[in-house]
Amino acid sequence: MSALITTPTGPTPAGPVGRLLRSRLVAALTTPHGVDRYLERFNPMWAAHEVRARVVSVHRETAGRDTAPVATITLEPTSTWRGHRAGQHVLVGVELPGSARRLTRAFSISSAASVPGEQITLTVRANDDGQVSKYLVREAQPGTIVHLSQAQGEFTLDESPATPTSNHLLFITGGSGITPAMSMVRTLLRDGYDGKAGRKVTFLHYARSPEDQIFADELAAIAEADNDVTVHLRHGDQVFNELELRRLVPDFRHTDTWLCGPAGLVDLVRDAYTGPDGELSPRLRMEFFKPAVARAAQPGEAVEGEVSFTRSGTTVAADGASLLEQAEAAGLSPEYGCRMGICFTCTRTKTSGTTRNVLTGEESSLPDEEIRICVTSAAGDCHVDL
Repeated sequence: MSALITTPTGPTPAGPVGRLLRSRLVAALTTPHGVDRYLERFNPMWAAHEVRARVVSVHRETAGRDTAPVATITLEPTSTWRGHRAGQHVLVGVELPGSARRLTRAFSISSAASVPGEQITLTVRANDDGQVSKYLVREAQPGTIVHLSQAQGEFTLDESPATPTSNHLLFITGGSGITPAMSMVRTLLRDGYDGKAGRKVTFLHYARSPEDQIFADELAAIAEADNDVTVHLRHGDQVFNELELRRLVPDFRHTDTWLCGPAGLVDLVRDAYTGPDGELSPRLRMEFFKPAVARAAQPGEAVEGEVSFTRSGTTVAADGASLLEQAEAAGLSPEYGCRMGICFTCTRTKTSGTTRNVLTGEESSLPDEEIRICVTSAAGDCHVDL
């Protein structure tokens, strides 16, 4: 009988021991910290519920002389990773040096669809105003540990060799919006897509310059191969226009299309896919990213009410931030783990009042309700046992 299985990510609790670690009994015994806090002390790649990943390599895609550099980060997830569908994204949490807080950001997965135990890649642009992206591109090293959510999103590929159709697939991307599309194309090619039965793929991508082109060598190889994948790269002043799209794909409004890129490109493509009747073609799929843990209040929207942290006797004005952020701003130090609403380490009891889940927007006024304060904000007066 073995309690541990050795995998590429290191010994991982499995079998009866793994089931025990995920049991309600162990959860109760390890409250309020959670079993993963204790496992992490022995090995950061041990987890019962959370997902973590070890950085395997960081490969620079562009130099970023005039723009932010781009790098592909290869990650080895813990055994708790359930895999992903091509086109999905993941929330990445990092603890920056000198900071007591974990910052979280959403990134598309650029590698082909994965199953549990497989490595994945994220292709990240180091934006000047993005602390997480800058850290991953410029400072992360092999061995660095990051926190992950499970894969999320419905901007996904339905086509596969197991479900062959004669569909023409069209990808329109701009800048780093290429990453989910590359995941889909890589999945098709890996799984045996060969253009049979009339299937074909058109890949139209816009980049600032050839030097800023992500995946340049791989795209060139795909374009040269006999695979019925046609690649069109547009650089510099070559902006999207409907006439060119109509030349490349005459029936584009009736073609399954995936669109991901900057707002200007998205607006132009949306206009092209809007028919004379003003209806947007249902064949167009679009991806938009929002902050992973957003404030519940909309910009300019006032949040009225007070938050009472009853155990400490601290009261603050509700400001739309998460209850965890408000507690920390008030000088409290509540226990937390992922800061993404995944691990339940920050669960506390709301004894009364109205709160809002900042991920879903759902409000609740139930008394004596267990809430995760990292993804919950006050939507009025509320009392929290903290």
